[in-house]
Amino acid sequence: MPIGILAGLATCALWGLTFVAPRAVEPFSALDLTVARYGIFGFASLLLMGFKRFRPRGLSGRQVAIGLLLGGVGYLGYFIGAAYAVRMAGAAIPPLVIGTMPVLLAVIANLRDRTLPLRRLTGPLSLIAAGVAIVNLAAFGEAAAGARGELLIGLCAAIAALLIWIAYGMANAAVLRAPDAPDGLHWTGLQGLGAGIGSIFLLPFTSFETATAAGGLGTFLLWSLLMGLAGSWLATWFWVVASQRLPLALAAQLISAETLFGLTYGFIFEARWPSFSETAGSLLQMAGVLMAISLFTRKRPEPAVV
Repeated sequence: MPIGILAGLATCALWGLTFVAPRAVEPFSALDLTVARYGIFGFASLLLMGFKRFRPRGLSGRQVAIGLLLGGVGYLGYFIGAAYAVRMAGAAIPPLVIGTMPVLLAVIANLRDRTLPLRRLTGPLSLIAAGVAIVNLAAFGEAAAGARGELLIGLCAAIAALLIWIAYGMANAAVLRAPDAPDGLHWTGLQGLGAGIGSIFLLPFTSFETATAAGGLGTFLLWSLLMGLAGSWLATWFWVVASQRLPLALAAQLISAETLFGLTYGFIFEARWPSFSETAGSLLQMAGVLMAISLFTRKRPEPAVV
């Protein structure tokens, strides 16, 4: 279980880059970054399949279809929603809206798996939910009247990303915890292929030529490589490891760390300290995650042998 927890936190550190990358590559659009990131993810996965260890083998047709769909629809849909949310709503709202996902996914997963009685999850889930609420309410309250329309659009994009991520988490965990679960590296590569194929269909909607003329190509390429190789391939493999070693109800709550990493990267990008509400909300989320980890890792008493 400790390896699974470390892998989950490493995933969150890499996925947290999602909440700053779309603004770092301007004037390139969020869609430009999506196509470049997942095109690189797919190409890297294809190259690695030249080595036998990375080549998917023994997968059923159903598993192949699910893997390609998770990469092509799940990853691209989530990142497009999150990227536009960041563009419209700034550093705090998108990661904390998407940060409600651990609360929702943990409850759904725990109802299915019966890992712990729901009443024992009330404490950590309440702390996480309170942290999210504090930051979102403060952000809307402090926004100028003219900016609230953009905040609302960003909020809707974040909610769309949240729903896609919940569906992805449930489907991915179902495959990885099945008796015929695929090898982690094989599953990562298959999702990478799906993401790469999906990015090809988005090419007609990109603005590479216009954005390149405006400058910033070097920065865009560096961020695309970082997001494609580390934020996609490596992060996906880490998440596969976490999903195989942890109950989904715990893995879901670890994703709250993505919110904290995303907030931290956003504040660094904006060159500012977090507000009191942002600090309080983040600390509440962290407390909720630590409480959840304690609950799931605590040893159960062994039944007495008569």
